[in-house]
Amino acid sequence: MSDRVFFNYLTGIPNDAVLDISNGSKVLILSDLHMGGGTSDDLNYNNGEMLTCILEEYYFKNGWYLILNGDIEDLQKFSLDEIREKWAGLYRVFNLFARENRLYKIFGNHDDLLVLKKNISYPYKIHPAVKIETGIVSAFVFHGHQLSAIYSRFNSLFGLFIKYILKPLRLKNISDSRSPYKRFHIEKKAYSFSMKNHCLSIIGHTHRPLFVSLGRFDFIKFEIEKLCHDYPTSCGEDRMRMENEVIALRTELGKLKRKERRDVLRQSLYGDELPVPCLFNSGSTLGKKGLNAIEMTCEDIALVYWFTEGKGKKFITRGGYNITSIPERPYRRAVLNQNKLDYIFARIRLLGNSG
Repeated sequence: MSDRVFFNYLTGIPNDAVLDISNGSKVLILSDLHMGGGTSDDLNYNNGEMLTCILEEYYFKNGWYLILNGDIEDLQKFSLDEIREKWAGLYRVFNLFARENRLYKIFGNHDDLLVLKKNISYPYKIHPAVKIETGIVSAFVFHGHQLSAIYSRFNSLFGLFIKYILKPLRLKNISDSRSPYKRFHIEKKAYSFSMKNHCLSIIGHTHRPLFVSLGRFDFIKFEIEKLCHDYPTSCGEDRMRMENEVIALRTELGKLKRKERRDVLRQSLYGDELPVPCLFNSGSTLGKKGLNAIEMTCEDIALVYWFTEGKGKKFITRGGYNITSIPERPYRRAVLNQNKLDYIFARIRLLGNSG
């Protein structure tokens, strides 16, 4: 469907795709697992074991809901039977959530809806999008590929090309979602929809974590500016910590500059205006050193990063992040960003537009 038709669908989303957490419930949003058959091109291989553990030990046992926001199975490379055999343990955990009606599954371009519908043994209901009601602000969770013309019109053809040409020849897939220009275009559309409707959009697809409409590049610049502002009044261990954090952040900033094209980095979702914190992206679970996710309650929203002790990104372990752990497990959870929903909604109402 076109992005206009899709956005019309969002404003009239059916009741079975609405999750109300205003009663104090909590929801975890994950996207882009790209579960495969266990071979070298199975992108879930790096973090699959950690993901299975944290979902069961941290989120399920503590009463969280789970939203799987697209590209969970990579059906453009593997059969569903291959994926279910390799990741039986992960499906077992999904089933724990599903049995208590705490699982919502959204389809992406890699776990095509038609393929899953044809498999009569597939156990979960699949949605184009899910709406979260917090009691403060509404949030629409959708994968994001619907905002790209190539995936709206030619996703099935694109999937056949990957499965029968790129995969057998072991050629890397340079997808629309990883192009700096194309993903900016997708994010811009989602941002504009949220501004117009005074709501939040939580997407995946681009594999790029976003928090309050800021990508990592923009956020690092704000963090460095804040540290420099606070540095003159600091002393002792606190001053040393701030120095190390600035060094780590500048190192990461340099890596991002080399990774992205300069003109894309100069672009902003909000142009010359003040940023409106209405767009979020849960990133992916594909990182070599960890995985990203969005956590949401009726009061706040957070971007979190899970990693194995001793293997996380340096800026996490050096910086002043709130880190928790699972008892007797090597997995650590760092809160990268967190904000109150009432603050976010105030900025949306005051800074967003209605046109």
